Amino acid sequence: MAVDATPLLGHRTGVGAFVAGVLPVLAADAGLAVSAYALSGRGGRRLAAHLPAGVRAAGSGRALPAGPLLAAWSRFDRPAGRWWTGSAVDVVHGTNFVTPPSSPAAEVVTVHDLTPFHHPEWASPATRCFPAVLRRAVARGAHVHTPSAFVAAEVVDLLGVEPGRVHAVAHGVPSTPSASGPSPVRGRYVLALGTVEPRKDLPTLVRAFDGLAAGQPDLRLVLAGPPGWGEGALAAAVGRAAHADRIVRPGWVDPVDAAALLAGAAVLAFPSLYEGFGFPPLQAMAVGVPVVATRVGALPEVLGDGAHLVPPSDADALAEAMALVLSDDDVRAALVARGTLQASTYSWSACATGLASVYAAASASASASTSRTA
Repeated sequence: MAVDATPLLGHRTGVGAFVAGVLPVLAADAGLAVSAYALSGRGGRRLAAHLPAGVRAAGSGRALPAGPLLAAWSRFDRPAGRWWTGSAVDVVHGTNFVTPPSSPAAEVVTVHDLTPFHHPEWASPATRCFPAVLRRAVARGAHVHTPSAFVAAEVVDLLGVEPGRVHAVAHGVPSTPSASGPSPVRGRYVLALGTVEPRKDLPTLVRAFDGLAAGQPDLRLVLAGPPGWGEGALAAAVGRAAHADRIVRPGWVDPVDAAALLAGAAVLAFPSLYEGFGFPPLQAMAVGVPVVATRVGALPEVLGDGAHLVPPSDADALAEAMALVLSDDDVRAALVARGTLQASTYSWSACATGLASVYAAASASASASTSRTA
């Protein structure tokens, strides 16, 4: 089988964390011979250096830019996926909304959420073609993997995919390196981790912090993550904040510094407007950091009672929840205990086992389809 490992290249976002977490476990399964490919103009030639033991680079590493490829696959079932995956595979897994046309191999595509469908204005320019590409894959018979039952139900309802071809298999929790030193930010702080994009609603967090900061002069807000297409709105919110001098923006941080930031946080805030899973709050819960998040999308399902959930876009409710967690030791301790337990229910081993079952189902469907047309 061949797995799209493009998300391993460059700074890793949540999709990269998914691929990095599950790929070595898939390779360790004696029943799966795993290769990896990249849909990238130049990155395919560098892919082998990013692969775990037991996973080989597949195909020719053909250097075609992703943009023209996605434009083609949104309208046609060519160029053929074997240019990247090789021809001797029975299943092709597109890990990030896109699977190349791969007949006679079975296709599996991971749909992390339906942001480009619901809110194209929240999507990056590079991902706005995902709906058309995904619809063509589904029309070819691709099976769909989602990280939550919430997204699975959305795929059935919005794309009209029969439920038997949609599989909810939860991700594991990305491992967090041991913090080898103190946090880069001293003192007490609220932390947010992730790319600056509209659906993360960081401006609401800035407003919530501004209301909270007046009564807590030692508290800071740390917004860690690379700039993105929500940068303008965030910069405007920070510019209006009365306590902007206590808002720290370190930009992208490497995994070691991110681990130190997380370990030192008084609370992790996750004010998202829509989520299909939610890695940052689970990572925080796994290391004993209390989480305040919004009650949207898959977050109630994924976080359970391990996080304090508030309505979206409500700066007052967010500020009140953070104040409670910061000031009440009993509330904090109970939240940390529940969060640690909830995070422990997710593992990459269970994810890999679930995906193996998805691959088997997709392969059986492809074989049956081939038999009917023979």
